[in-house]
Order: sequence, then structure tokens, then C-alpha cells
Amino acid sequence: MSLNKNTLNKQDTQKRIILATLISFVFFIAYDIFYIKPQQELQAAEQKAKQEKIVKQKSTVSSVNEAPKSSVVTTSSKAPDSKNVEKSSIVTTITTAKNIIKIDNLGRIAQVVLTDKQYIDKDNAQIKLFTSTQLRPLEVRFSNSTINELAFKNNIKTNIDKLDATTKAAKLILTQNLGDVVLTKNLTFYPDGHYDVEIKTSKAVEFFVTPGFRPNVLVDMYAVHGAILFKSDNTIETIKDDDMDNSRELSGVQIASAFDRYYATVLYNLDKNLNVSVMKDATNSPNIFIHAKSDIKLGGYIGPKEYKTLHALDPRLTHVIDYGWFTFIAKPMFTFLQFVHGFTGNWGWAIVVLIIIIKLVLFPLSYKGMTSMNRLKELAPRIKQIQEKYKDDKQKASMHMMELYKKEGANPMGGCLPMILQIPVFFAIYRVLLNAIELKGAPWILWIHDLAAMDPYYVLPILMGATMFIQQKITPNTMTDPTQQKMFQFLPVVFTFFFLWFPAGLTLYWFMNNLLTVAQQFYINKVFEKQKGLRHEKHIKEKHLQKKK
Repeated sequence: MSLNKNTLNKQDTQKRIILATLISFVFFIAYDIFYIKPQQELQAAEQKAKQEKIVKQKSTVSSVNEAPKSSVVTTSSKAPDSKNVEKSSIVTTITTAKNIIKIDNLGRIAQVVLTDKQYIDKDNAQIKLFTSTQLRPLEVRFSNSTINELAFKNNIKTNIDKLDATTKAAKLILTQNLGDVVLTKNLTFYPDGHYDVEIKTSKAVEFFVTPGFRPNVLVDMYAVHGAILFKSDNTIETIKDDDMDNSRELSGVQIASAFDRYYATVLYNLDKNLNVSVMKDATNSPNIFIHAKSDIKLGGYIGPKEYKTLHALDPRLTHVIDYGWFTFIAKPMFTFLQFVHGFTGNWGWAIVVLIIIIKLVLFPLSYKGMTSMNRLKELAPRIKQIQEKYKDDKQKASMHMMELYKKEGANPMGGCLPMILQIPVFFAIYRVLLNAIELKGAPWILWIHDLAAMDPYYVLPILMGATMFIQQKITPNTMTDPTQQKMFQFLPVVFTFFFLWFPAGLTLYWFMNNLLTVAQQFYINKVFEKQKGLRHEKHIKEKHLQKKK
């Protein structure tokens, strides 16, 4: 009897899981739009005001070209704490085929401007990756406090003020006199925007070099942002912004990256293990420092997390693309999406084809789940009769219901399990479409000029809501609770409202998924009605034979 009761409880649980999944997703979106985003905007405004105040105060007592002193750790075992720096003068500008890189008077990468036409901000200006007060790439700090103080006072000397690397590699030499020590940076910039750097000192002293704080272009709750460290044992350490309790020391590191949703700054050595300190800043966010003694050779990259670009440098560099919890499914999913794009030549149509293929692959699961729900709906009147007949004896009701399920070949959990199995696939695609920089500036049809931006005319969100409404109408529903029914019926309106601000690529995915689900449901309903007719004829024949006997 307990087994029967458990099965009935599972049937109720099935309904609750489906409803809870949808409601949770709505809450997730609502929480971001109405709480997280306003908080982020408020914090950003407050931080900007503080930074402007600090810069203004400092400008009254020092020259604009003077960088603030860096606080350092006097022991050689740890990297120094990171600290924001003021805007400083630019001494060299490098132009590649992908970006413009500006070197400041302390030998750091002060700014990177992306020059590809799709990388524009809301004001139609080319995207700049860094703010003027953040920790900058290639900043060098020393354990020796005297040398470190000079490193933030003495300007570097450059062999050239303008460098053209648009068609071939170009070299830059930076030198800095630090008393008894001379620091030299030999840099080679390549047309694709990446660079090599060799940093050496005239005598052996311990120093630290950083890839800088993450690009500050697009930070939101949808995607992870912070630091990623890839180690030689193929493990990955991800440290999120605002999530550091204590500083950390890591060894065996090959790739060190700071990143936001679409962009990253990376230093790497794939042939030699690096020792790295990750220090928390004032906001408990990670700042990365790579240890060195007398000299170090590194590869560097600053720009969009484009899969093809990173893969061309080295396949291991694609580890800086983070998709969150479902990375293990999302990465192969994106690889397949890119493969499809190779045939379609358009990311919008690639999404459409991907969804069609996924729906075909998952059709056996969908068919089983939809058929099961149809069967349960068909049996609902007979189940209700049993419940009313044995309303005073739950055990008997449970027994007769189980007998009915067994006789009719129905499974109370049949509609839930296929749905649960498909959830990881859905969230993997969701993460891919949110994190894929390739969709930025990618057009689809007519009015969709950027799949990473919202639909300007709200056509896709409305179509998505309409298909969701149709899907509800033709999908068998065994819910008996009036409150649950009303909540379920209202979901298309809620989803349409939230999707008004979603990226067009993601809305396109959801719309196509709904459209194909509607087509599947129509087909399965038709097949089921035919099977139902055959079962009815068989039942009549059996009754007729019984009468003859």
C-alpha cells in the first residue's frame, strides 16, 4: 500500500516540479531586473563619484603625471595588495588589426580600444576595456619597498611613441631606471591583438606582474565575472568578484585571466608553471599577481572572449570562457553551434538549426513525456471516480488507481522524467547564448541587427509569448488546483514581459523551442487520438466477445 501511496505522491510532485521550475525562472529574471540591476547602477554611480573625488583631491597637491604610491608586502613570499591608480600619461600607442593599445609612463597597458565595427557601446563609440582608476595590465611591483617606490615614481623610457602592428608583428622596448636595478620590458605585438612580453631586471630581485583588473564593460548577474586560473593538471580555479575572503597562493598555474561577461585580460605561459598570488581588493574582488625573479616570459591577450581567436592562439586558452555551472555541457554545445554557423554563415540561422537538431535528438524523450501526459489526462475522469468512490478509504483508492495505471499502461511520472532530463540541455544553451561574444553585432533578419541586444520592436518576445500560450492550450494538463491553474495560465504574459529586455539571440532560441514544441504536441495529440480510437474499438470488441460468451 505504501508503494501505491508513494506513486500518487510522485504524481502530485510532478505537477509541483513543473510549476516550480517555471515560477523559479520567473523569479530569477524578476530579481535581476527589479533588484540586482538597480543596485548595480547605484553602486556604480557611487563608486564613480568616489573615484572622481579622489582624483580631484590628488590633482590639487600633485602633478597629473604623478602616479600614487603602491602599498607593498615586505616579505618575499607574498604579492603586494592591489590599489587603484590615477590616470597617467600615454607614451606609446600600438595599432593592431583588432585594437589600439596605449602604454602609460609607468610601462603599463593603460587602455585597449577595440576597433572591429561590432564592438561599439550604447553611444556608438568604440568599446574601451578599462577605467582610468583600475589595476592595469603589465604593472610590475617589487618586494623591496625602496625599489617599488621608485617603480611608481620614475617614468619609463620607450624606443618609439607610435607602433604599427596591423599587418605584421612589431616590437617595443621599455626601460625603467630604479636605482641599482634597471627594469626592461621587451614586447612583441601581433596583428590579431595578442602580444608576447619578456620582463627582466639587471640583477636578481623578486617582482610581480599582473594581467590587471578585469575589463569593466559588461558586468551583470547573468554571467560569472572575476578571475580564472588554469593549472597544469587541467584544473580550473574560478574566483568571482565580491567573493574573496582571504588572499590565495597558487602554484602550477599556466593561464591567469581576469574577465567580465564578454571580455578578458590574460597572461599565460603554457610551457612553464607559474606561481600566482590572488589578492583581494577593497571590494573583495580578485587581483592577480604572477611571481618572478630577475626575468619572466609570458604571452598576453586583451580583448573579446572569441572562441576562434583564443583557440587559434592555443586551444587551452578557451578555458577563460566560463559558462557557469553547465560549462561541461555548454562548451561542446557552443562548439557545435559554431560548426553549424560554418554552414549557415549567420548566427541567427545557426541558432534555429541548432534548436531543430536538438529537438530531433530529444524527440524520443519528448514523445514519451507528452504521450504519458495525454494518457493521464484521458484517465483523469476515471481516477476522479475512484477518488470519489473511496474518499473515506485512501488506501483502497490508491490500490484501485494503481491497478488502473497498470492495466492501461500509464506511468504517473512519465511526463516529469523526460522534462527533468532536458533541463541541463536548456540551461547549457541559455548560458552559451548569454556568454557568446560572437553574437554581439551579429544580424539575423530585417530588424534584428544585433543578436546580443534586445529586439528593438519586441516582435520576438511577443511571438515567444504567443507560442507559449498556444503550447499551454494544446498540452494536456492534469492540474486540479484552481490556484495552480491560474498561475500556470498567467505565465505566458509574465514571460513575454521579462523577455522584452532579453538579448534577441536568447529570445529567438526560446521562440523556436516553443514553436517546435507546439508542432510536436500537435503531432503527438493527433497520433494519440488515433491510438485512442483504436483502443476504443478494441474495448468494444472485447465487450462484444464477452457478451457472446
